[in-house]
Amino acid sequence: MQTVDVDVSHEEAVRQLGICNSCRYCEGYCGAFQALTRYREFDEPTVSHLANLCHNCRGCYYACQYTEPHEFAINIPSLLANVRAKNWEQHVKPQWLSRSMQRQVWPYVVLTVVFTLLFSLAIGVPWLSSQPFYASMSHNLMVLIFTPLFLIPIASLAWGVRSYWRSVGAESLTLQNLKDALASAATLRQLSGGQGQGCNYEDEDRFSSWRRWGHQATMYGFLLCFASTSTATLFHYLFGWEAPYSFFSLPKLFGVSGGILLSVGTAGLFYLKTKADVALGSEQRTRSEYVFITLLFLVSTTGLLLYAFSGTALASAWLIIHLAVVATFFVAIPYSKMAHGFFRLAALCRESQLN
Repeated sequence: MQTVDVDVSHEEAVRQLGICNSCRYCEGYCGAFQALTRYREFDEPTVSHLANLCHNCRGCYYACQYTEPHEFAINIPSLLANVRAKNWEQHVKPQWLSRSMQRQVWPYVVLTVVFTLLFSLAIGVPWLSSQPFYASMSHNLMVLIFTPLFLIPIASLAWGVRSYWRSVGAESLTLQNLKDALASAATLRQLSGGQGQGCNYEDEDRFSSWRRWGHQATMYGFLLCFASTSTATLFHYLFGWEAPYSFFSLPKLFGVSGGILLSVGTAGLFYLKTKADVALGSEQRTRSEYVFITLLFLVSTTGLLLYAFSGTALASAWLIIHLAVVATFFVAIPYSKMAHGFFRLAALCRESQLN
């Protein structure tokens, strides 16, 4: 099977999209194909917009009569996956870090090792201790470390999304645009193949909703974990209620339920990825995508293990590991596959403007 180069040329994108626009067999498959019919010409902003609408469900590929061995050699999932990832690398600064974390495994390994050494050696959290969470590391020190680790990457991501927004010629964002985009993102309806039957991501011969469910478990699990941290912050600073909190408190209920959902969702997505055809994605970024899914899984699972082993000699070991993978995740937010959610939300806002 011929694959599209990781730095796909604009000419190749125009060629393939032009053929699809002439055929229109896949018109009802997803938002990307529904938007495709709006255009007669495909400049770079239009191709970028279509790429960020695509969920890479692959239904169009398996339904297409012009894939290899046909001379047209259509491979829209791979084409748009490469354009999409190239967008993230171009717009998120610094570009060298974005390119490295999109294509390589070593940045994740180095960051995790560095943060593990920071928490265990520089800060002095013991590997074997049953002392409570904040006895191992003060709240103020944790805030001092994690605040810049979170805010600087988020600022970089926000700047990248702003750059992308301008590059596609988007207009001023309205509340209705945002509501439309959030409604689509919340349901992930395009991962149903656009017609409710599911997609062909992991098996060309049958439709399945497993990938949609895996994404929803991951998304809502992550949001619950974020809600846990947010409510704990409010409890601490607004009400003066300090950790640890009881199991039936909001931080614990959000954190445990979110952690379980996030672990299940990421494990499911990892498994489905092993079943999928790598030639229909961005092949040179496949390894880093596996690593990022694993990182998300470790963020939630080590958090659950930290809670499970509270009061035992392994509590501090899980604390070190959990803090190291969370710190690595924070740094990776704008430079990894995590960027796709924010760029896709921007594309959905833009689509709301165009409809």
